[in-house]
This record gives sequence, structure tokens and C-alpha cells, in this order.
Amino acid sequence: MEGEFSQSLTPPVSPSALDHYGESAPSRPPCFTCAYEPGREETGRLSSNGYISRGALKRLLLKLDPAPVDFEGDTVDIFDFPWVTETALVESTKLLFGLFRQKVLKLETLVQSSSHDFGQASSLHYEAEELRQQCVLFLSYIKKLVSRPVHPFKDAEVQLPSVLVEELFSITQLIGRIKNLPANVQSALTIQHQGKLFPPSWQLLHLHLDIHWSVLEILHLLEQRMMGQVVYAHQFVNLTGETLTNISLFEDQVNNLLCDLIGLAMNKYNKVRPTETLNSHHYHCLCTKEFWILLIHLLEHRSKTIHTQSFWSYVNALLQTVLEGTPSGDRDPGLPMHCNDPDGFTWWLLTHLAQIGILLPFQKQLEDNWSFVMGLLKSTAQEEQIRVIVHCCLSLSLMWGPNVSAVTTLWEYYSKNLNSSFTVPWLGVSGLGSISRTPLCLLQQAKSCCSPASVGSNSHAQLYRSTNSFHIFLRILALHLSQEHAGGAPWRQIKGRLYSKFHQRRMTELSDTGLLHFLLLFLVLAQCAELEDVASRACDLLAMLPADSTPPALRALQWRGHLALVLLYLEKGLDAGALAEQLAAYFSQAAREFYLKTTEPSRKLALWAPLSSYLEGVSEVFETSPNLTLSEERLLNGGFGLLLPACRQSELSSALGFLQTVLAQLRVHQRCGQPSHSVDSLSWVPLPSVAKERHQAVAAALWSHFFPFLCSMRLSQTPPPQLVDAAAGFTLLALDMPGSAPQNLQPHPIQSIMQSFGWDEMLHPLLVTHYLNHLLQNGESSCGIVCTGRNLDEQLAELTRQVLRLPEVESVLQRAGLHPAAAKDPKPAMAVFIKAVGRSYCELQLLSERSSAVSRALEYVGDILKYIKPYLLNKSREGLQLAYWTVGCLVKHWSHLLATSKAQQLLFRIVDVLLLSHALLQQDSGGHTQMLSALKESLPLFLQGLSVAVSVSQSQGAYLKQQLHSVISQYLSRFLPSTPSTGAVVNHPVLLAACESTPTPQGERLRRSILHVLRENFLQFKGLAPPPRLAAVLSFLLELLKRNNDRDPALLTVPLPLVLRCLMLVNEPQGRQGSYKGPFTPRTILFILTHSQVYNVLEVVAVLHPFTVTALIPFLSLSLRKTECKRGLGKNTSLRNGYRRLLALLGDSGQAEMISLEED
Repeated sequence: MEGEFSQSLTPPVSPSALDHYGESAPSRPPCFTCAYEPGREETGRLSSNGYISRGALKRLLLKLDPAPVDFEGDTVDIFDFPWVTETALVESTKLLFGLFRQKVLKLETLVQSSSHDFGQASSLHYEAEELRQQCVLFLSYIKKLVSRPVHPFKDAEVQLPSVLVEELFSITQLIGRIKNLPANVQSALTIQHQGKLFPPSWQLLHLHLDIHWSVLEILHLLEQRMMGQVVYAHQFVNLTGETLTNISLFEDQVNNLLCDLIGLAMNKYNKVRPTETLNSHHYHCLCTKEFWILLIHLLEHRSKTIHTQSFWSYVNALLQTVLEGTPSGDRDPGLPMHCNDPDGFTWWLLTHLAQIGILLPFQKQLEDNWSFVMGLLKSTAQEEQIRVIVHCCLSLSLMWGPNVSAVTTLWEYYSKNLNSSFTVPWLGVSGLGSISRTPLCLLQQAKSCCSPASVGSNSHAQLYRSTNSFHIFLRILALHLSQEHAGGAPWRQIKGRLYSKFHQRRMTELSDTGLLHFLLLFLVLAQCAELEDVASRACDLLAMLPADSTPPALRALQWRGHLALVLLYLEKGLDAGALAEQLAAYFSQAAREFYLKTTEPSRKLALWAPLSSYLEGVSEVFETSPNLTLSEERLLNGGFGLLLPACRQSELSSALGFLQTVLAQLRVHQRCGQPSHSVDSLSWVPLPSVAKERHQAVAAALWSHFFPFLCSMRLSQTPPPQLVDAAAGFTLLALDMPGSAPQNLQPHPIQSIMQSFGWDEMLHPLLVTHYLNHLLQNGESSCGIVCTGRNLDEQLAELTRQVLRLPEVESVLQRAGLHPAAAKDPKPAMAVFIKAVGRSYCELQLLSERSSAVSRALEYVGDILKYIKPYLLNKSREGLQLAYWTVGCLVKHWSHLLATSKAQQLLFRIVDVLLLSHALLQQDSGGHTQMLSALKESLPLFLQGLSVAVSVSQSQGAYLKQQLHSVISQYLSRFLPSTPSTGAVVNHPVLLAACESTPTPQGERLRRSILHVLRENFLQFKGLAPPPRLAAVLSFLLELLKRNNDRDPALLTVPLPLVLRCLMLVNEPQGRQGSYKGPFTPRTILFILTHSQVYNVLEVVAVLHPFTVTALIPFLSLSLRKTECKRGLGKNTSLRNGYRRLLALLGDSGQAEMISLEED
């Protein structure tokens, strides 16, 4: 060392000379750095100040100036001393390198002496950074000088190459290898620095990286400068005793660096779980990643230009040493020998190096290394390791392109282990392969293997956890078969190897898992290779499974695979008739066994597994078919005629659900007439005539094999909902394709079906309501009011919503100004609709419009009395209440309409059947109690409507009036108690019908009718015998007049004479007593019942309302004279005095009557 510094350290140029030369400071050269940059860690982007981003690597490979704008002046400042740019390196080589070593040693000393005192962090950072920048600047200066053309000082430069090799060798010896750095320095690789201040150890580590890379750069530049001539270092030999040259130094440096980088990667791999194999990179920080990229570029460039070893040659030799565990030659490369899993590490490192190789910034991607990989594939391992191997192999295939030898080697393994589940025990459920429940799922699973995700995607990285190694192998196989521009060669290369592994013995040995793997394999082959050839071979192999001894679960899986091939045929636009017919024959055979009564229940239960899988699969065929023209109908054969009658309730629901799906899909395709799914090619779209013929074939199969069963089940008292939906589906099919219906339904198939499932009185109400509901949902039918007669809350609620959406119903409601938003339940909705029809009729002016409206209304109700007849017969309380309420609403709101000549017959029938029927008039009838109860609630509706109809009827008004009085008389008596009862009188239905808060002409007419009925039927004396139940009648009359504000004397006095007679002649205590404590008002004349003297009461009334009493003067006078006449004693002075006092209160009319009395 002393010899190196024996020369004077005095600068060769005086500092004052700098001004003369006009030197400017060079720019900061590129270097390795992990300094924080926003987004750099997330994206894996290299440092913007590194060798690649700054263009140093590109200039190196293109033989350009390493620092085009630096070191162009006459002098340069290196290690704080000015030097002559052109001669410093030549004349002061050893001096400059000595200064360089001083700076490196000073930085090492700074690392050793540094503490964790945050107060010194800033000064230590800047001091260490300055030392590092001086060293990097010096190395950049060497690169600049070495790359320049030979200049005039030729003689002085003769020894420079040898000296440089010697000095570079001494530097490598000084700094040593990366693996030998102290632990506190190596730890800087894993420390994330978010700030701008770094410890000296960080600067020292990155300076080592800069030096190692710069040594390679300088040696490469020197080799270019010497034009391939070997440069010998005269004063040194290498460690083996051989003479040191620039080439041997370069080789040693490359091997040492690769060993160190591999060693760092090995240390990281020992902490990587198998599930994170492709997520965990092989580099500790982005600086080491950049170092790998630099080495790949440089070694590949040298391999192509000067024919040296390629990057993979270096790496393969070192990895072979890792795999063998001992050095491959006499020289120990210095690799660590404590790798936990050498095979796994080798796969992991190769995959990540290949991934870096395809992302080279400005060079073709790194060539493949399949020759080395094939040696790795021959080793055997457990599924835990195999999954890693196959996962890495898939990644390599995506990056390098597939390799047929790799595919065949893997197939040899999997063909022997198809029955294996390929699970990793410690992964648990997440590592298990999912079993495809339907053919479409099976096909989609196979398709997912045909389109593997890119290497950098998250889904690709998670394959170890999400699927097993066989599925990953299928992805490799699909890649091989899907090579572009291969002209079918990949398939021909491997076809024989695949097919030869399957024969009858092998097929019978397959377990459930093995058969699933077999199906996935052939589906991948069918998707990526020749579909028809693969499908034919697969069906032949599946046919080798004996039907009698194959377990039902295995048969179900077999059928799913068969149907998945059918789906693939449809997707490609190929006719699937042959496949469908073969599979349908298997199904028919199983259905026959299921149907036989001799089959054990346990066997039937087992058989349902393949049968249900067939139903699910055929449903998917019809749902995914582009146009139902590829012989799909062959899947619908006579087996269904055997299956349906043998099904239990739950099984029948599945079968009928399948039928609904097929019916719906047929209607969709028949209506569209075009493919319903996007397809790869339009060349196979059928002509309209062909499509129609095919659709007719599907429809014929449905009518033949399914509809007879529906008809046999329609009278069931517990019909499944799917039965009704299927029947509705056939109704709609008959609407779309009437010619497809069988002959027994022609010539009007729709009417025939609706008669069977909608109008037959023997049908269960749930079936009818659900059937009509389904039709309304499809907008193909209308429904009458009878729909609300079904006591089925849920079905009726839905049916109500559908009815309210019908265009005609919406139009009626809109014209009437009514909104059904609040009427979501059936009963309110029906009331709104009835009211809307009645209101719309009343607003019409033209006779023709009114006549048309009556006709439509009669169509709405149909023969309503026939519809409610079952409720009148079975006397159910809820049914009777709903029937009476519905018809009552009609009578009330359609009174004007029903009074017309067209509709009055319906009104007469309603009165005869519901109000004056023989059953109601018979007191001892057993069922009249329920009918009376229902009628009592709805009687006000009938009375109000009949009263209006009497007033507007033009042809039968007298008869209607007679009927109205009969109804009032009948039910006033029926619901009136024998003795006065406040509750019974107040809630009497006749009273409720007549009461209103504000008097209206319609209400007044009804009350007049009630008063006339009271007068004629309830207040008449039979000789001297008083009327029966007089007290209750008078209480009813009192309540009627109290609760209405009538002021017409003619109305109020209708019952008065008889009431007065009762007062005077009846001694019944209840008739002469009262407890009314309210005010006297003109709306009641019956207050006379609350006093013992008539005239005393009338005096009070006359003071309050004289006009009411004035109207009674003729009657009072006549009554007085008749009383005196019957008495036979002449004038009754007492009565006449009381009468005079009353007349005195009545003004002129009273005075005139008094004069008349005096004249008696």
C-alpha cells in the first residue's frame, strides 16, 4: 500500500488555473438508489436516477459516449482536486485509485463509528453521500476515458489497460463480495426509507453495487477498446494461479455477482410460502431488481455480439450446483448450501427471472430456457410441490410459449393419477377443486382453463390457492393447442399420447374425481382442437361405462359431461342431434326404471341424482341455445312420460320447473326469429322456414310428452304451483303457435286449455287463481270480476296488481279520475274498479256511448250469480261475505247502469237470488243464519243502489219500487229486536243504509221509502190491537230521524198520524216512556212520545219550529173532533183548552183555526 501512495499528492494543476480553463462541474452520474419516489414501490418502477432510466445501459450497449455532456472541459475536479481531463487517468492512475480506496475506507469507517443518535443523522447522511458521489464520479470518469478514441498520447497509454485491470482487480478485492458484507450493511436491502436522510450503511451498500456494476462496464468498454485483444495484468494472478486478464476478471466478477444475487434470493425464498410463490419476488429491493436487468442485458448482448456465454448459461450452471448441493467443478462459486427446497427455489427463481426477461426496456425478450426446465420436470414430488412446479411451468409457457416436451412429460404423470384429488391438506377447503353441479358450470370450468390469465394478474398469482395442479396443467395443454399459425400441428403432436391412455379397463377404474378430470380434459380438447373428433371419442369412451353397474352419482357426472359437449356444439353452431339422441336414450332407460313399481325406494332415490342432473342440463341447453334449431328437441323423448307420473312432490316441482324453462325459451325464440345470443359466426343462422320447422318439432315434443300429464293432474286438490305455471305456459304456446297443439285441442286450442284450467268448477281455487295470474303477468289475457272471489291472499294480491295493469282497466280508472295506487289489496281494488265503471257511465251523454258502456260492464261481470253459486251452496262465512259485498258494490255503484233495459234483468235476478230468495225467507232454514250474517253487512249497499235504480228506471220503476219495499220490510223486521235495544237499533242495516251526514236527494228518497214501509207495515193497528214490537219500531223511527237533517215536512209527517194514535191509545209502558235528553229540533216529531200530554209537547215544538206544527193543524183538528165523537159527551173542554193554547202560538193560521173551533 505504501508504494501506491509514494507519489506526491500535490494536485497536478494549480487551483488558480481553473479560471483559465473555464471548467464547469459535471452532472451527477447515475447510480443505484432506493430513495422514495411516489408510486415506485406499487408499480415496481425502477429509480429515475438509475442506470436504465438515465440511459447509461443503452449507451453502453450501443457503444455510445457513457457521459456525453460530462468531462468535456480541460480539467475535472475529482476527490476535491483539479486534474487535467485528458491525462489524469493515464499519468496518475495509481494515485487516483489510491484516493478512491481512501474514500471507500473512510465510508466504511463512518459506518462502523455511526450511532443511532438522530441529532447526527443529517450530518452523517450528507458526509456519507458526499463520499459515495465522489467515488461514483470517479468511476464515471474512467468509463468516459476508456470509451474515447485513442488520442495523441499513445506511448503513455500503452500500459493503461493492464494497469486498469490490475486496479479494478484490487478494488474487487478491497470491497469483497456482497454476501460478505456485515449484517448491518446487508440489512439496508430490506429497510424501506420514506425520508430523504439515509444512514451511512445504506450509502455503503449501494456504493458496493455501483462499484460491482461499474467494474463490469469498464471491463466491457475496455474489451471493446482493445477490439477483442486480451489484456493481461502483469503484477497479479488470479486465485487459481492463472494469469489475470480482463476476460477472466469479467467472468469471475459475473459469477460472483450472480452467486451473491442468487444467495440473496435464496435467503428470501426460505421465508416464502407456496401460496405466495408468484407474489413474492426474488429481489429484496428495486436496486437488486435493476442489477438483475443490467446483467441480463449485458450478458445477452455479449452473447450475441462476441459469442460469449448467455445469461441462462451462467444461471443454469449455478442453479445446477444448488440442485446437486455440491460445486460442479474444482471451483466453489460461493453459493449458500442451506436451501430448504432446492427444487422449489430453482423453479421460483427461473420463473421470476423469465418474468423480468420479458419486460426488458429496449431489447428483445430473454430467450427461453426450456432445455434446463425439462431436466427439472423429471423429478417427482408431492402435490404441494407439484402445484408449485406446474404453476411455474404455466407461467413459463405464457412467457416463452408452450413446449410440447413439457406438455407430454406432465401428461405422463397426470394420466397415471387421474383419480387423485390433487389436494394440499394444509390449504383446507380453499384448496379443493370445486365440483361442477351442472353441464354449463362444467363447460365454464373447462373454458376457464382455455383462457389462462396473464402472468402479472392477481388471478394467475392465486392459482395455487384457488385450484389444483391438474387444472393448471389443463391451462398449459390449452396454451399448447391454441398456438397461432401452427396449422393444427400441436394437436397432431399430442393427440395420440392423449387418446392412448384410455380404454375400457381404464374407464371402469375411474372414480368420481377421475371421471371429472376425464371430462374436463376432453372439454378442453374439444374447445381448443377438433370438436367433432374429440366429442366422438369422448362419447365412445363414456359408452364403455356399464349402465347396470355404474353408480348413479357417476352416471349423473357422465351425463353432465355429455350435455356439456352438447352445449359446446350449440355454441359452435353444429347440429347436436347425434349426441342428443344417444344421451336421451340413456335418460329414457333410467326413467323407465324409475317408473317401475318393482324398483326399490332406495334405488329410486339414487336414480333421481342422474335424472335431476339431466333436467338441469337440458334446461341449460335450451337457455343457452342460440336459436333452438340444432336438434335440441331430441333431448325431449318419451322418458318424460314415464318420469312425471312417478315423481314425488319435490321431484315433480323440479320436473315442472324444467318444463316451464323449455316452454319459455321456445316462445322467446319463436317470437324473435333471430339468434338470442351473440355467436362467433352468422353463417349457420338458419333460414326462417328451417327455424319454424325446428320450433314446431320442439313444440310437438312438449305437447306429446308433457301436456297429457298436466291434464291428468288438473283436478288435484293439492296442485303444485308449477303445474299451473306450466299450464299457463302451454296456453301462451298455443297463442303463439296454434298449429302445434294436438288434434284434441283443435280448432280452438286456447279456449280448450282455458276451459280445462281456468273455468272448470271442479278445479281447486288456488289453481284457477294462479293460472289466471300467470296469464295476466304475460299480458295475454283479461280477467273478470270473479277473480276476486277466491280467498287466496297472496295469489289474489298478485292477481290484483296484474289486473290493474291491464290497459283497459287503466283506461277506465283514468276516465273516472280514480287512482288505484292505494288499493293494493284485492277488495279495495275491486271497489275502486266498480266505482270507476259506474262513474264513467254516469258521465256519458250520448245514448250510443251509454249502450256500449252497459255492454262492456256486463262483459266484465259475466254471469256473476253463477260464479258465486258455490259460495251460496257451501255456506262458508268468508265466501258469503265476499260474494254479498261484491254484488252489493255493483248494485250501489252501478245503479244507473243496472236500471237500463239491457241490465235490469241482472238486477232482478240479484234481488231474487240474494235478497228475496226462498232460503232467506225460511225462518227454519239451516243455512239461512250464515247468509243473513253476510247480507246484514252488505244490505246498506243493496238498499242504496236499489233506491237510486227505482228513481231512474224508465220501464220497470214500479216493480223495482215494490221490490225495494219488500226488501226493506223483510229485513227491517228480520233484524229488529222484539224489545228496544240500543245496540240492535243503532246498528240496524236498514238504518245504516238511510243515515248520512249531509242530506242528499238519493238518501231522502230511501228514507221516504223506509218511512212508508214503517207506516204501512209496522204502525198499523189490527182492530184495537197495537202493532207488534211497537217500542222497538218507535225506537228505530226515533233513531232514523235523529241521525238525519231532513227538513221537509211532507217527509217528516209521513208516519206522524199513526205515531200520534199509538201515543193516545197504547198503554205499553215502553211506548210512553223515553229518556231522550237532547234538544228539541224540527228533525223529529216523535218527541211527543216523551210526554204524557200531546198538546203540551206540541206547544214546545210550536215555539221552536212553528212551521212544523202549522202543517199538522188539519190533522189535529180532525183528531180532536173524532175523539169527542167517540166519547159521546159533546165537547171536551179540557182538550179544547189545551188545543187553543197551542193554536195561539201558531199566528194567523192558529187564529183562523180557533175561529173554526168556536163555530162547532
